[in-house]
Amino acid sequence: MSNPPFGGARRDARERALHLLYEADQRDIEGDEVVEGQTLPPDEYAQLLVRGVRRMRHDIDALISEHSVGWTLERLAHMDRLVLEVAIYELMEQDAVPTAVALNEAVDLAHEYGTDDSGKFVNGVLASIARELRGEG
Repeated sequence: MSNPPFGGARRDARERALHLLYEADQRDIEGDEVVEGQTLPPDEYAQLLVRGVRRMRHDIDALISEHSVGWTLERLAHMDRLVLEVAIYELMEQDAVPTAVALNEAVDLAHEYGTDDSGKFVNGVLASIARELRGEG
């Protein structure tokens, strides 16, 4: 896929990917298996995010560990970790996604699915990672 969809479609794809990643974690299955098991197939960008996050999870989680000072991966709220993983995958692999968009949408998803402090936490960690990966944040 050369370019991600824009506007609401991209937001919807991120949200669907977040749900699919949660399901894959809960069922302890791979990204391909969770995608293929859906009655209504996710759009192409959601599939790309799920498969990419699962494929690159080791590298993504290493960045989270490095930049979430005072927090281990095990201590992170599950949804916060998933939101971070999706955004970091985009920062690493999806050059067409502007840094500000990846960060803003991650913060929005953290507010919606996380705790009261999730948005602030996700923003801080992602800003630090964005500076490392893209020289901005």
